[in-house]
Amino acid sequence: MEFKRILVVDDEPLMRDFLVETLQRKKYVVDAVGSGSQAIEKIKGDYFDLVITDIRMPEVSGMEVLDAVKKNSPETEVVMITAFGTIENAVEAMKLGAYHYLQKPFQADAIEILVERAIERQRLRDENRTLRNDNTQLRNQLKEKYTFSSIVGSSDVMQKVYDTIEVIAPSKATVLIHGESGTGKELVARAIHYNSPRQSRSFIKLNCAALPEGLMESELFGHEKGAFTGAIRSTKGRFELADNGTLLLDEIGEMSLPLQAKLLRVLQEREFEKVGNPTPLSVDVRVIATTHRDLKEEVKNNRFREDLYYRLNVVPIYLPSLRERIDDIPLLVDHFITKYCEENGKQIEGIEDDALELLMAQEWKGNVRELENQIERAVVLCREETLSLRYFQFDREISGAAAGPGMDGIVAGMTLREVEKRLILSTLDQEKNNRTRASEILGISVRTLRNKLNEYSKEGVFVKS
Repeated sequence: MEFKRILVVDDEPLMRDFLVETLQRKKYVVDAVGSGSQAIEKIKGDYFDLVITDIRMPEVSGMEVLDAVKKNSPETEVVMITAFGTIENAVEAMKLGAYHYLQKPFQADAIEILVERAIERQRLRDENRTLRNDNTQLRNQLKEKYTFSSIVGSSDVMQKVYDTIEVIAPSKATVLIHGESGTGKELVARAIHYNSPRQSRSFIKLNCAALPEGLMESELFGHEKGAFTGAIRSTKGRFELADNGTLLLDEIGEMSLPLQAKLLRVLQEREFEKVGNPTPLSVDVRVIATTHRDLKEEVKNNRFREDLYYRLNVVPIYLPSLRERIDDIPLLVDHFITKYCEENGKQIEGIEDDALELLMAQEWKGNVRELENQIERAVVLCREETLSLRYFQFDREISGAAAGPGMDGIVAGMTLREVEKRLILSTLDQEKNNRTRASEILGISVRTLRNKLNEYSKEGVFVKS
């Protein structure tokens, strides 16, 4: 058995001892040092699979340790430990090559899961290196396998999702992923497939809400030539195309009851019949289903078969809404800024504090998808080095929800300057740009109002003259 070697770097003895004891229980070989300079000397003279380092240390920081690791041993993974005040540094460290960060305080199981994931990523990277260069299809599919690392988030609820994926991916079990729209259900389904023994075979998707009932059966099971008007040739269905691979049935709650009965048969007997052909075809397909509906409630209301529900719900995975993991928003924002800067040839360093505060105060009814859309739009429009408030727009119904009536988009977490600006512009709009009347309502002089509007114009805010 190969034992993985880990170096722990922390100037706090209690934290250092806690990490050593936790990791040794998991059978890792652990070295520990109390300063960044000692760590750099260790790295130069020895090899470690993983380095865990605090960011803020006297004299030599964790960032300098990270730099030394990447120069001396690029294949070594690095996990950063950070207090709340240094989260920005941790995000910056990930840009420079760190695997992930962990925010203090944390439980033993949190570091155990993070270390296991880091070691597993290292193993997969080594596996990819050994592939034959001419095996293009398998190599590309292994690259897709890393979509697991693109599920961004370090909150406790997301750590549970990661842990579940890692445990169930190698199995053949049917999976039901439920959560609100925009939470990333398809991304999780792909992560399960590309971390399973089926990763070199097909991943086929069917959106059950996108097709009328008359076409759904043919899409699922295929049809023979002449089976119905317009069937000019035989066609394979999604089950046949996914043989030995994975079939994602997106929004399974939208499927009609007659088709649910036919799907149940496939799950039970592993065979189906094409439309227009009574001869059964056998398949080996792993089914992953997703839904934003409460299927238990659908069963109670006789809109979903109870026996099918239990067939699908072998392994349930709940994806939390973005409202349930607000702490992940800074990570997600950084991830999407990087993504859309690369796509659009932009160089944007980050996001201003008041803009991030605004994002963290939203309800995000569209969840991660809505946040991603906001960041993409902001990146495309941005002409500065950082994203500021003026690049984000929200529907009044959403942005004002946390503030109560009459607040016009003001939410908890905004800076006083931004609140002032919104109140002034809203009052002007209400008074049809009558500056004298607006200044009276606001309790300021016309001159003060004019100066404020000049400031806003310089920031790129359109102000009527």
